[in-house]
Formats: sequence, structure tokens, C-alpha cells
Amino acid sequence: MPRKHLGFAVVRGRSMEPTLHEGDWLLVAFGARPRIGRLAVVRLPDGERGPRPLSVKRVTGRDPKTRQGWWVERDNPREGVDSWHVGALGDDDIEGLVLKRVPTPLLRLPRFTRPAQP
Repeated sequence: MPRKHLGFAVVRGRSMEPTLHEGDWLLVAFGARPRIGRLAVVRLPDGERGPRPLSVKRVTGRDPKTRQGWWVERDNPREGVDSWHVGALGDDDIEGLVLKRVPTPLLRLPRFTRPAQP
């Protein structure tokens, strides 16, 4: 497992609607172990057009057939890619555990600058 640290991720796309929406900011514990029922930042296998960006998916359990790897799913059945398309993900493909959606008002706090020196 990679070293644990906190960071942020920004949602792109509609695969996790209605839970998450385009532009939502997430607080992520990178390097944390997945938990069933929770959201995770994952690395999906390359597609026909090459590497896919990191994605947010719901961890639903171990692979139902082999009990190896993690089965991840999207919340929106009409959008995106998940384990139904690419199979289970390995432990190394789980980048981190989503801890919380960052409330939008916090993102709009004013940025303070140092006053100019006379």
C-alpha cells in the first residue's frame, strides 16, 4: 500500500449521480484500504483509447466469482465504466477512500493576501 496522506479530488462526469455531481470536491484518504459500501478513488484498466483518468466508484465487495480483487460500481447505470465492464480491480488499483464531499461554500472562502509593505 502506498503511503497514506489526505488530498482532494474533483468529480468529472456523471457516473456517480445522484450521489456526486460534476465539479464536486472530495476529501480523500489516499493509501487507505477500501471499505464495502464506501466511495473510493480507483484506477480503471486502460480502454480502447488508452489510459482512463482516475475515477470515483462505490466499493461493493470482493469479486463475486473469485473472491479476489475489489468489485466497484457506478451509481448512475446510464453513464460510465465499472467492474461490470472491466472486472474486479486489484488492491493497487484502489488509490484511496473518499472521506467526505467538501461543501461548496468552503470552496468560495475569500483568499487572503499579505498586505503590501510600505
